[in-house]
Amino acid sequence: MTSVVEVENLRKNYNEKVAINGMSFEVKKGEILGLLGPNGAGKSTMINILATVLSPTSGNVKMFGRDLKKGAKHVKQGIGIVPQDLAIFEEISAEKNVRFFAGLYNLKGNVLDKRVEEALKLVRLYERKDDKPKTFSGGMKRRLNIACGIAHRPELVIMDEPSVGIDPQSRNHILESIKTLKNNGATIIYSTHYMEEAEAISDRIMIMNEGQIIAQGTKEDLHQKVKNQTAYAFQLTQSERVNVGLIYQIEGVKSVQMTEDTFEITVDQSNDHVGDIIAALTKEGCQIINMASKKASLETVFLELTGRSLRD
Repeated sequence: MTSVVEVENLRKNYNEKVAINGMSFEVKKGEILGLLGPNGAGKSTMINILATVLSPTSGNVKMFGRDLKKGAKHVKQGIGIVPQDLAIFEEISAEKNVRFFAGLYNLKGNVLDKRVEEALKLVRLYERKDDKPKTFSGGMKRRLNIACGIAHRPELVIMDEPSVGIDPQSRNHILESIKTLKNNGATIIYSTHYMEEAEAISDRIMIMNEGQIIAQGTKEDLHQKVKNQTAYAFQLTQSERVNVGLIYQIEGVKSVQMTEDTFEITVDQSNDHVGDIIAALTKEGCQIINMASKKASLETVFLELTGRSLRD
């Protein structure tokens, strides 16, 4: 399969700080690469280099077979950028927003009209095309942000946290639109803080930490890293009383995560002291409303590899 992006031994320094430290990877044509990493991992720096906004300190980047150092102008025509910070105009209509950004790629006339309509329909905003973004919800603005970045039908779409801080309905619309882009032949790099999103849409996942790739592969590849671990989900009363440090002291405990009103505790299957965990929770004054076991999640993979929660 042809590679749309080829990165070899890439480095980016900011004075004494190393933001990207010798990264090498490929993105194949037609795939969705989920890019994960805690804050400060170097994701935004990497995205800005691929978007031709930043120049690397050293290393090589090829996009569409062209060396980025020599052919950046031609490469830009094939890239669509969806930045984390909204890049839309609040005081003009949604249609005029998309028309403006698509026009930057020399689209005109009927072709421009068709692409604008296509992009707005993709993100389910066509019925609101005459409305100004200042009247939109946060999720609708995010969807318009996507339409502005993909109206020129780019071969490669780079998305930086496109669903941050939005409602579940808009998040679902965004994920569906990304799947449609893939089905239409686009290659997508999708940076997110939400593991469930990466699992839902990515063909491969790449985990970054401190400017380096610490793991990459399919969901199945990454799950192999915790294949001998079990996660127990405890729904508790008085969950604020739980001393996480004490739970970690129990033999076999690998990670402890809090999601809403549930504690998820991952243990080695060969050293499963769930009875000790229950006793510790009870001693803390918590009542266990429900307990369920499942295979360890990719969140656990991330926590083990980085020592940090994905949203830290």
